[in-house]
Amino acid sequence: MSALTTEKLSETVGVRILGVDAERLVTDEDLPGRCLELLERHSVLLFPELHAGDEAQVAFSRKMGPLAKFPNFPNEHVMIISFDPDNPNAKYYPSNDYWHIDGSMDEVPARASIMSAHNITAEGGETAFASTYAAYDALTDQEKDRFAGLRVVHRMARIQSRTFANPTPEQRADWARFPDREHPLVWTHESGRRSLVFGASASHVVGMDLEEGAALLEELQDRATTPDRVYKHTWSVGDLVIWDNTGLVHRACEFDRSLPRRMHRSTLVGQEPIQ
Repeated sequence: MSALTTEKLSETVGVRILGVDAERLVTDEDLPGRCLELLERHSVLLFPELHAGDEAQVAFSRKMGPLAKFPNFPNEHVMIISFDPDNPNAKYYPSNDYWHIDGSMDEVPARASIMSAHNITAEGGETAFASTYAAYDALTDQEKDRFAGLRVVHRMARIQSRTFANPTPEQRADWARFPDREHPLVWTHESGRRSLVFGASASHVVGMDLEEGAALLEELQDRATTPDRVYKHTWSVGDLVIWDNTGLVHRACEFDRSLPRRMHRSTLVGQEPIQ
């Protein structure tokens, strides 16, 4: 049952998986392995209008690898992303509007995310993806040599302050709970592929003038996320999307946060540190 029919979503990122329903998601034992293979090549997989439900999503996700736990949510393997006032993580979600890698302040970032749409908005709320593999491949040889030894500090306050320009003392103390993390600008993966590591959490380039470093990081992000390099997914209820967190940046697009948009996300635990 492992044969899959796919269609390209864009020139650089993503494929749509055809002919898979919610039952096959949990019964086809070859499907998780095939998805991991496709993820390495295409970075984003879309199962349109699958309507899998949390139990099926978790059962399928677990077959691809160990799952992160979110103890504050009803299903410990499903983070609910919404701006409901009762959501324990809602205070962090505004930062999702900016290009980022999940877990950029972790020693080992998440391997992949599996997210399904439960409530959507009529306008906005898309999720955009851009390949950081493609961003590295597009560098000149001189840039590759120049960037090979650069290191970048990632900081929680950096990404959160983009939304909260005048944070309260309580917010500052909360952000300070997350330790800074220093990563190379160029990630040499165990596969031998290379990608760039940037995004809204990137605070500064080690040993570089702050303004010069900020300008470099901004330029690299701008070059990687031009419209022709981005796949922007417009959600339908029931869509399930898997993305490779190690070779992408992603962001949520603007929408009316007073509306009940609700996404359910499972996360494959990272296997490979950025090095």
